[in-house]
Amino acid sequence: MTDATAPITTTRQRSPLWFAWRRFLSNKAAVIGGVVLGILILMAVFAPLITPYNPEAQSFLTEALAFPSAAHWFGVDNLGRDFYSRIVYGARVSLTIGFTAALFSVLVGIPLGALAGYFGGRTDWVIMRIIEVFSVVPPLLAALLLGALTRGGYGTIVFIAALFGWVNVCLLVRAQIKAFREKEFVRAAQALGASPWYIIRRHLIPNSISPIIIGFVLAIPMAMMLEASLSFLGVGVPPPTPTWGQMINEGIDFMFFYWHLAVFPTAALAITVLATSLFGDGLRDALDPTLKGR
Repeated sequence: MTDATAPITTTRQRSPLWFAWRRFLSNKAAVIGGVVLGILILMAVFAPLITPYNPEAQSFLTEALAFPSAAHWFGVDNLGRDFYSRIVYGARVSLTIGFTAALFSVLVGIPLGALAGYFGGRTDWVIMRIIEVFSVVPPLLAALLLGALTRGGYGTIVFIAALFGWVNVCLLVRAQIKAFREKEFVRAAQALGASPWYIIRRHLIPNSISPIIIGFVLAIPMAMMLEASLSFLGVGVPPPTPTWGQMINEGIDFMFFYWHLAVFPTAALAITVLATSLFGDGLRDALDPTLKGR
């Protein structure tokens, strides 16, 4: 006989999101990348509160090229501007362009990937040929051409980054939807007379949220590197708006004597791109553990 007073044990059902969170936390590099990225985002959002000077004001011409000090943590550039303030505001520019371009990449990649994955056949063939065209064109060369024609600016850089960033999102969504389109719930919806657009919108895209998130996060560092490259080459965001690529370009002429003008923006860009990439890789492994054979 069983003891009526014995405690009843129940097995708590864990959601897939809970397991994904545990996998993410076990990836120390991804956690560090996420923390650093969060700090950078907060730094960009609250830039006016944590910078002592106007990043565009030439307020310290008598101290031009000064090395880091208590008054100017990252020194002063050749035009008498506080370099720490410019680095912080440069984070705002880079992250804004990165997130905006990633958002447009997702908005383009999701519908095209869904169409290719669900319908297959000629639709898939046409979309894959478009992807092949964008895959063989070097993004930087195309960006240089468009940037030179339009004289750069936020809109141009976001457009160029989204123009090439949608490809990875499209491929991820296409693969996910191709795997789901033969599932029982899709067959049931088809048997009930649901239209393809309804099935894609209500069933397939919601079940493809993992690759969508992954594609969004991984598109951010690509856009940031593109912006930095264009600004470095002089066809990005026009001065005096501070961008890291622009500051690296200006600092190269002084790097052998005034090291801080090239080192600080280079380090800021490298840390941001590395943190975003580590966070994106960890998110990908957490949301799709089969990629690592778990």
